[in-house]
Amino acid sequence: MNQQNASILFKQNYNAAASIIVNQGGTSSGKTYAIEQVLFCLACESPKQVITVVGQDIPNLKAGALRDALNIYNSSDQIKAMVKSYNKSDRIFEFHNGTIIEFKSYDNAQDAKSGKRDYLFINEANGITYDIYTELALRTRERVFIDYNPNYNFWVHDHVIGKPDVQLIISDHRHNPFIKQTMRDKVESLKAVDIELWKVYARGLTGKVSGLVFDNWHICNDIPPDAKRIAAGLDFGFTNDETGCLQVYAQNGELWVDEMFYETGLTNTDIAARLTSAGISKSTEIIADSAEPKSIEELKRLGWNIKGAKKGPDSIKNSIDILRRHKINITRRSVNLRHEIARYKWRIDRSGKTINEPVDAYNHLIDPLRYIALNKLKINTFTSIKSHMPYKNNTWQDPIVNLITI
Repeated sequence: MNQQNASILFKQNYNAAASIIVNQGGTSSGKTYAIEQVLFCLACESPKQVITVVGQDIPNLKAGALRDALNIYNSSDQIKAMVKSYNKSDRIFEFHNGTIIEFKSYDNAQDAKSGKRDYLFINEANGITYDIYTELALRTRERVFIDYNPNYNFWVHDHVIGKPDVQLIISDHRHNPFIKQTMRDKVESLKAVDIELWKVYARGLTGKVSGLVFDNWHICNDIPPDAKRIAAGLDFGFTNDETGCLQVYAQNGELWVDEMFYETGLTNTDIAARLTSAGISKSTEIIADSAEPKSIEELKRLGWNIKGAKKGPDSIKNSIDILRRHKINITRRSVNLRHEIARYKWRIDRSGKTINEPVDAYNHLIDPLRYIALNKLKINTFTSIKSHMPYKNNTWQDPIVNLITI
C-alpha cells in the first residue's frame, strides 16, 4: 500500500492490536475506505485468509463499501498484481495466494451462522442487528472491524465499547486529507443549522438525531407490478448539492418510491441522459423544483414532460403533512433516499423546542418527493370519521388520501 494514499485512520487500524476495532466517525472521515485499505493489505500479506465485509443489504454495499473497494483495487497496480480475479456476481475478490475478500449481507442471525472467516468488517453497523453481529463475530478467528456514524446509542455502545480487547477510534472529516474543501464547508455548515447534527456528522460524537420528520416509511424489495405511477420528481443541484430524481407510485392507498439517480456535477444535458438511462420515458410527468425555470425550460425543449412544482404558502409543511398520512415504501436500491429520510428532522429553536419546520439538509431526494405530494396528492375531508380513528402525536392517524385526477 502506498503510504502517500493512506490517511491516519489507515495507520491506526493497520497497527491496532485489539481483537475488535471500532471506528466511530462523522461523514467523510474516510473510515470505510481506510479499513478496506487495511483489508487489502492483510489479504496480500497472508495466504488463504477469508475476509468478510458485511452491510445491512446489498444495495448499501454496492453504493458504499463495495464501491470503495473497487476504487482501491482500480487505483493500485500492486493490488491488481495480487488479485487473481473479481467475481462481480458473487462480489468476491480472489487473490493469487488463496485469500478472498467477500461482500455479504444476512437476513437474520440464523443466516449469519453459515461460514467462518479470519477477518470481519461490519460496515455501517447501526444498520445491522446485534444478534447478526454476535453470530458473525463468534465465527471470526482474528479481528473484527466496525464502523458507523454515531447518530444515536445502539448495541456497539451497549455491548462492545469499553470491553476488554476493544479499541475505539473516533474520527471526522479533518482526519481525511483527500476530500475537497467544498465538502468540508458543507459538513461544517451544519453547525449553523442544527448543533446535534453537527456533533454527529462534523465531529463524530455520539448523539441522538431526534425529532425525525418521517417515521412512516418502510423498506420494500421492489415496486408492485400493478402499482400506478404518479409522477417523477426532480431536484436540481450541481457543485455542492446533488441532483436527485425519483419516481412515486400508488397502490391501495400506499406510496411506493424508487430512486433514479443522485449525483453532483450534472448539466441539464446530463440530466436528460440520466432520465433516459433510468428508463423514464419522455411522456412521464416530471415535477421539478420551480426555482430553476431555466433548467425546466431547457429540459422541456429537449422533449421532456416537465413542469415546475406549484409551491405556495406553507408548501413545505403542507407537503410533509400529506406524506405523513401515507405508508411510504422505499425500495432497497434507493440507498440515498433511505439515508436522507433517516436524517430528515425538525428544526430546534434556541430554547431547545422543536418547531414545525424541517432542517434544510439531507433533502435532495426528499424535496422531489414533496413536490409530487404537493402537486399530485390531496387529503379528502374526513372530519366525520375522526372519532373512529386513533389519535397519536397530535395528529389523527390514517386519513383518506387519494390521487388528484389530472
